[in-house]
Amino acid sequence: MIKILPKSEVDLAQITTSTAGNTAEYTQVVQTIIEDIQENGDAALTEYTKNFDGAVISDFKVTKAEIKAAMTACDPAFLTVLKKAQQNIAAFHEKQKENGFMLEKEGAVMGQRVIPLAKVGVYVPGGTAAYPSTVLMNVIPAKIAGVKKIVLVTPPQKDGTIAPAILAAAKICGVDEIYKVGGAQAVAALAYGTKTIPAVDKITGPGNIYVATAKRLVYGQVDIDMIAGPSDVLIVADESAKPNFLAADLLAQAEHDVNAQAILVTTSNEIAHATAKEIKKQTATAPRKEIITASLANKGCIIVVSDLAAALAIANKVAPEHLELCIKEPFAALGAITNAGSVFLGNNTPEVLGDYLAGPNHTLPTEGTARFYSPLSVADFQKRSSYLYYGESALQAVCDDVILFAETEMLFAHANSMKVRGGSR
Repeated sequence: MIKILPKSEVDLAQITTSTAGNTAEYTQVVQTIIEDIQENGDAALTEYTKNFDGAVISDFKVTKAEIKAAMTACDPAFLTVLKKAQQNIAAFHEKQKENGFMLEKEGAVMGQRVIPLAKVGVYVPGGTAAYPSTVLMNVIPAKIAGVKKIVLVTPPQKDGTIAPAILAAAKICGVDEIYKVGGAQAVAALAYGTKTIPAVDKITGPGNIYVATAKRLVYGQVDIDMIAGPSDVLIVADESAKPNFLAADLLAQAEHDVNAQAILVTTSNEIAHATAKEIKKQTATAPRKEIITASLANKGCIIVVSDLAAALAIANKVAPEHLELCIKEPFAALGAITNAGSVFLGNNTPEVLGDYLAGPNHTLPTEGTARFYSPLSVADFQKRSSYLYYGESALQAVCDDVILFAETEMLFAHANSMKVRGGSR
């Protein structure tokens, strides 16, 4: 079911091949949808929602009554968990808040302001599945950043309703407006606006290949969080790890979809084989058995290495979205990790803790992009603006320096802007 390979037989280049950018075959279809939304607005949204979601929507905006009904429909125990998760996620993201600064030097004043974005759109997958965790992870940092208006879009179910869990999460997090629309058409509506749906400054949240392609195409009109590919996990384990834990965590990742990647790198041949045995055992009774089996066959493997240093080197090369360190001294190894979206330390810290409840954001860079991308954070919902002031004496002190710089670059009007203010060159 899952391959066990010695390090010598592992092709890391193949493992780290990204598919997130492979949207070319969808581009023309999505571009047509975007242009249709730009031209026909709500009328086009109505048609796409009927065709793609099988729902006939007369009013896209979710009402207060619908939200109230959703809160009533949810299991009270689940609402309690949602609120606990909200508190944990908020506490973590509060620590990310950033202040501006001011620097004064010899008659000059300069600084940086940190300004929240005015309007943000959050895309939440819906329809046959409900992901309230996506609501929490996208909305909470935006609220902490001070975003003035948060608009949530999510595909309706065939009966035209939204899953109660999504509406409950939106209510608890303080979403301002919710609309029953999904797919590339929702992204286009957020980017350009319609009569019903307001245009925003940034779009965040995961989606299928059509949503990802739409986000790529509207980037520049608005900002986006990232283009995410299939989810992935890499687990580093030594002889102290528990095979049943390792197998369970690999399967938790593999059940996302057939392209999800689940890799175990271990220093113990015994752990490798015991984990493979556990994978077979746990998969046999898994509700999403077919997806798991295909995922592990396509992108899963167990790699046996000689020592922990070799395992950590592979982790940095793969740059996983999720990295579990199931080893004796996980904190001792943390400093050696330079490429990972989020790191989970020890045998009692499965990746699923981060998905739902613990606090750190679960919107993470996938497919090796942890080499240069970061998890979604408060900073993603803010912009920075610098300012500068020079008094007359401060200007005169540097006037000739600026003139020399400008003339060296052959920009003589630039130089003249300083000369008219008293430059002597």
